[in-house]
Amino acid sequence: MTTRRGRKRSLRRGAWTTGAALLLILALTWDAVWPYVLGAALVALLGGAVWWLRTTHRTTVAGHRAWQAEEEDKARERSMAEVDAMTWQRFELYVAELCRRDGCTQVVVSGKSGDLGADVTGLMPDGRRLVIQCKHYAAHRTVSSGDMQKFLGTAKAEHGADVAAFVTTADFTQAARSLAVKHGILALHRNLLGAWVRGATLESLIPLNGAGSGPPRGRRARGA
Repeated sequence: MTTRRGRKRSLRRGAWTTGAALLLILALTWDAVWPYVLGAALVALLGGAVWWLRTTHRTTVAGHRAWQAEEEDKARERSMAEVDAMTWQRFELYVAELCRRDGCTQVVVSGKSGDLGADVTGLMPDGRRLVIQCKHYAAHRTVSSGDMQKFLGTAKAEHGADVAAFVTTADFTQAARSLAVKHGILALHRNLLGAWVRGATLESLIPLNGAGSGPPRGRRARGA
């Protein structure tokens, strides 16, 4: 213990001695070295200012992005509140309106039972046949894999869909999502629907949850 304390005293004494010697040398040679000392101090000051500005900028940008994302989520929910208030019939008509807004043509709403999953049909702007199943559920509910299987069995086989989309105001179970991705069904859950409502195009949403698209059908599809 005594030896350790003695070492600490020696280190402190050596540090003070070294510091005093440096100050003495600096004082004796001040006329010659002051430009370098001043330059070093300015460089250090400038470096500190640059570091502070960069750190502040990054913090500000991150905070702005977080705020922007939060505001977008709030706006999406405000828009979705109107969608939630719709009847299922009005919801199907609204989905058709969104399709027309995005340049789809020959858009038809079935509006009846027994449509084999084709609530809305039409043509994408490039001529691909579009088939949409709509489920107007409460936000806390989920679309099951069984519902997805039924749509999967009819969308392409019965209706010849090139783009098959399952649109819901709720969410999908993981099994339903997996089926959608595996078989190229566009699964538009509540958040993606909110983005569609707020202006994202149907075409831009296709890659986000299952490929959902086949080759364009060409002139024949456009003239169908």
